[in-house]
Amino acid sequence: MNFQVTVLKILVSYPGGFAPMAELKRDMAILATSGRDWAERTKRMATRAPDLDIFSQRLIERVNGGWRITEKGRAVLDVMEARSIPTEMQPEMIAPASELAQPTPADTLPVRVAPGPSERRRRRRVSGSGSRANRA
Repeated sequence: MNFQVTVLKILVSYPGGFAPMAELKRDMAILATSGRDWAERTKRMATRAPDLDIFSQRLIERVNGGWRITEKGRAVLDVMEARSIPTEMQPEMIAPASELAQPTPADTLPVRVAPGPSERRRRRRVSGSGSRANRA
């Protein structure tokens, strides 16, 4: 797990980007024990910012017993989270919009109206399930 990426991800999830140290430590502990997925994800993200140093680059600031992510920190996190397009989804492999099936407008779809109480009674009489004698 990449500690610095994890700190940025935790802080950005809090209102105003501020988390008290106790909550930050709790969230770190949860993520540290959450399995390989988180560790691999943060390591992948860290490769997009190899010289990441959240303190010296002023990506976070220490405030009143906690840490707050700065606007610069948010921008760096956005860059790290930007996903590259997988090879199989390269633009030349994607069908142009003109070749895709056009959706059906909602006003041309058939509308099914739920039966009212009288219709439901009629259906019960026809099927025989409406009489009290048939109920046990």
